[in-house]
Amino acid sequence: MDDCLFCRIARNEIPAHVVYEDDEILAFLDLHPIRPGHSLVIPKQHHVWFEDLPPDLAARITTCAQQLARHMKRIYRVERVGFFYTGIHVPHAHAHVVPMHHNHDVSSQAYLLDGAGGFSAPPQLPAEENRRIAQDLSAAFA
Repeated sequence: MDDCLFCRIARNEIPAHVVYEDDEILAFLDLHPIRPGHSLVIPKQHHVWFEDLPPDLAARITTCAQQLARHMKRIYRVERVGFFYTGIHVPHAHAHVVPMHHNHDVSSQAYLLDGAGGFSAPPQLPAEENRRIAQDLSAAFA
């Protein structure tokens, strides 16, 4: 899709702090991270729903996320890393990989500061901090 935000990122039309890239998938830092290091893993080909991903592509995304999660556990010294698909804001299948410093880091409680009908986006990190984080995380694929 020409106007899909994630398709445009995959085509390098919009900059992103890339953590990993191959011919089929792309991992990059979330602009509004729940925690520093919060990454998204997307298929480069447009798929709206994660359940519509071809099984081999879904496995490739999961394998990338697992490798990233193991690295996050080491560098952030966390016991767990959250992995989940959503499709709330961008209609392009995408998986979140989030180092969990607190049990509620990936619960809806983190988003409901404006009340049940609202949505509070976590703040953006400075570009220089994102550049450093992306460099640290990309070492998982070196």
